Amino acid sequence: MKKFKELPFVKKVGMNRIVLMFVLVLMYIVFGILTKGKFFGIKRIISSLNYAYFLGFLSLGVTFVIATGGIDFSIGPVMFCCALISGYCHLSYGLPLGAAILLSVVIGMIFGMINGFLVSYMNVPPFIVSMAGMNIAKGVASVFTKTQSVSWPQLAAGGWYRNLVKVGNVPVGFFILIFFALICGIIMNKTRVGRYILCLGSNKEAARLSGVDVKKWQWLAYVICGIMVGIAAVFFVGAYTTVQPGYGDQYNNEAIAGAVMGGTSMAGGIASIGGTILGVFVIALLQEGILALGFTKDYQLIITGIIVIVAVYTDIVARRRKN
Repeated sequence: MKKFKELPFVKKVGMNRIVLMFVLVLMYIVFGILTKGKFFGIKRIISSLNYAYFLGFLSLGVTFVIATGGIDFSIGPVMFCCALISGYCHLSYGLPLGAAILLSVVIGMIFGMINGFLVSYMNVPPFIVSMAGMNIAKGVASVFTKTQSVSWPQLAAGGWYRNLVKVGNVPVGFFILIFFALICGIIMNKTRVGRYILCLGSNKEAARLSGVDVKKWQWLAYVICGIMVGIAAVFFVGAYTTVQPGYGDQYNNEAIAGAVMGGTSMAGGIASIGGTILGVFVIALLQEGILALGFTKDYQLIITGIIVIVAVYTDIVARRRKN
């Protein structure tokens, strides 16, 4: 194993990513065998990808927050809040569809700005901020829509936004998600923004003493997360069209699990955008496989919780060995 880890290809790609790729292939084969071949086919793949798109944007956003050593449990309800308010404005007030999509991103960004300000400038613990943000997002969405569900227009009724997810059986959303992941990877690894965000997670006090404006960069991480959450809302309705008030909590853990499973450390300072995407695909395939086997989504929640615990424990052990 040690020799394998020393191979140039393994060093370049990363052992964690290789393991996740192997897990993806193995899961696909196992689910196919257990369903007697019914799992194999384009329909199952498309269904898994539909789930992976919005979850991928959520995970990309929360990766930046976790990299600072923070956390945000409000991303799921905020995503629903973005979709509900922007969709309601389109249906009830005649807001053009393109403007509604932009509004969704703006709402997500506003939540990110507020959360980031409270954490970085007001020194409110991230856990408290995210819990409050979760409740506020649910309440605002329910009040604005009068507790009514919102159904975005179907493709036949002018809902061109659904082409962002797929055109026929072409998974357009996959290419868009990968494009955004590449942008996030460049920001995280090749720019000053990413370097400072990672520095905050590694040692915030040392970064501050070296002259880094830690409050600004910590705030910016939450803003980036908010923008990604707003985009995630667009892809959620692009896949499922209908959104109900009071929901979204279940996607918090799944998004965080995707990021942590992909190699982003819950202690901060270490982040892997590519690993996050692979982790999201594992979660999405797991969800589809459980449904294909005839189990309810509750089983996925149990398995996702176990994955989070194992991933965090593995990260703790790895850090101890490194130290």
